[in-house]
Amino acid sequence: MADPQSYRPTDVPALPGVYRFSDDDGRVIYVGKAKSLKARLANYFQPPQHLHPRTRQMVFTAVRVQWVVVASETEALTLEYAWIKEFAPRFNVMYRDDKSYPYLAVTLSEEYPRVMVTRQAHRAGNKYYGPYTKVWAVRESLDQLLRVFPMRSCSAGVFASAQRTDRACLNGYIDRCAAPCVGRVSAAEHRQIALDMVRFLDGTGEELINAKTEQMRQAAAAQDFERAARLRDDVIALQAVVEKNTVVLDTGVDADIFGLEFDELEASVQVFFVRAGRIRGQRGWVSTIEELDGPGLISQLLMQVYGAYAPQQGKGKQRQARSVDDVAHTAATAIPREIWVPHMPEDRHALQQWLSELRGGPVKIRKPQRGKKAHLADTVHLNAVQALERHKLERAGDLTERSRALEELRQGLGLARAPLRIECYDISHTQGTHQVGSMVVFEDGLAKKSDYRHFIVRGEDGNGARDDTAAMEEVIRRRLSRLASGVAADDASDDEPMSHELDDEQINGIPPRRFAYRPDLIVVDGGQPQVNAAARAVKDLEADVQVIGLAKRLEEIWLPNQVFPVILSRSSPALRLLQQLRDESHRFAISHHRKKRSKAMTRSALDSIPGLGPAKQTALLKHFGSLTKIKEASRSELQQVSGIGPVMAKTILEHFAPPEEHNKPQ
Repeated sequence: MADPQSYRPTDVPALPGVYRFSDDDGRVIYVGKAKSLKARLANYFQPPQHLHPRTRQMVFTAVRVQWVVVASETEALTLEYAWIKEFAPRFNVMYRDDKSYPYLAVTLSEEYPRVMVTRQAHRAGNKYYGPYTKVWAVRESLDQLLRVFPMRSCSAGVFASAQRTDRACLNGYIDRCAAPCVGRVSAAEHRQIALDMVRFLDGTGEELINAKTEQMRQAAAAQDFERAARLRDDVIALQAVVEKNTVVLDTGVDADIFGLEFDELEASVQVFFVRAGRIRGQRGWVSTIEELDGPGLISQLLMQVYGAYAPQQGKGKQRQARSVDDVAHTAATAIPREIWVPHMPEDRHALQQWLSELRGGPVKIRKPQRGKKAHLADTVHLNAVQALERHKLERAGDLTERSRALEELRQGLGLARAPLRIECYDISHTQGTHQVGSMVVFEDGLAKKSDYRHFIVRGEDGNGARDDTAAMEEVIRRRLSRLASGVAADDASDDEPMSHELDDEQINGIPPRRFAYRPDLIVVDGGQPQVNAAARAVKDLEADVQVIGLAKRLEEIWLPNQVFPVILSRSSPALRLLQQLRDESHRFAISHHRKKRSKAMTRSALDSIPGLGPAKQTALLKHFGSLTKIKEASRSELQQVSGIGPVMAKTILEHFAPPEEHNKPQ
């Protein structure tokens, strides 16, 4: 790894531009842009301890930095996107999607327009609707539309063959096509059918549905029941298509709504496409990330999603002109007037200018704050959250992936066998008070929540441990002492509750069992100090258990009394498993700590009321459920609690009354 100071530049201009870091093999590993290259690049060469862990890894991996000065931020955006597409830098956020999404297309650019389902690049002169997430959904919509708008849906080869033989295809015989190939309708009449379909798809559809409903009633009144039945089927088909595109906003709203959820490794993105107030399509993907800044992720996201509509260089002037024309048409239809984001990017104005130039009209980037727009944005975010959860569950549920993770841990840590039972510990507190520890258990790579445990950290004097390392040592010592206190390591049948003196609480109402299972691996949340503290407890109790720590700084794995950590690849299944363990133990510790702190605050508030002892406090909390409801209770409601008389009820009311109430004349 290179020392960043060895390649730190000294002649960087204070001008807008784009820069790139390269490694010793000449590969570009990061691309960025800046209003001031001098100020931005200086940030990468500050003391390493001040850098974000992944930024620190990047600058130590690189051996050189180069830059190009540009005239404006908009030019910087364009060049940054071009470089990212060209070099695919490993430290940049890459929103890759391995799917091509289907669209419903109407080829108005052809003499005889065709309606079809396509995944190909958009072409000028055609109308596109979508993207759809499922191809069956767009085919189902197309099937309903052809009942009402019988236009051509066949390929060019089938159409040419029908013209030569003067025989229509099956759709022509079942009235799903007006059969312009055999002259049943003229080219102008067929184009009008296509334009009617486009008009329906572009609007709400209510006008056409109402018109056909009225025609159906008139036909029925005239006893033309065959025509009335056809119109009825048309109305049902149109309503089926309209129901798939629910109106969510005013008909004048055209917007792409982005939702983003991310953790330390991955980001989940969802986008809803709203056109004319209706959700026309949805798209989502999960990508590996290298930074944790929401605005920065959104900036990269918008640049990569819409950068695909920037004109590309073609071979030859004619081809280049056609390419530019096609891309301009696509950008005008694909980029909406508004883009709603959960985090406002720092380069918002430059992005708006860049997108406006691509679209050929104004584009606004907004963050909805209230009303229907904010509610819909919350829905998109919820989809992103659920997509990330499903992604993790699918990965966790993959037996092959779990087996790979456990085998990598065995090899990386030099264990005799794969760690089938892993226990992870974390400490949570508020400035040293209300200290609690958590133990979560994974068996065969899956969470075993019935074995989760909480620990109340007591310390040597009963008032808590002096610091996190002492708390960690106490928790590990108590857990291993319990293991060695009389239960065989392979005995899983003893359901005797643990003694109360350990202060270990039951989970979900299930009485806790003895710690009968011996862990194959103990993971602590922290670096070398926490690992060494846990190792002391293991050594004193002569427990044959490997202890490691996972530090958040660089996601490195620390072993007891080792100078250097073990570094696993960020895409390693073993590292993902350890991170899942660490995150789960942290969540479990935090939730218990908050509950304990809340109880302590409630007791503290009630302790200050004269004459209100522990028994009456318990009775009040059992009756009302929370301190807030006790404060809101009336005198008569308080007196309904056992042991609370008129005098005590008055005392409680006066204690919780606002200060101004105390000064009122009686």
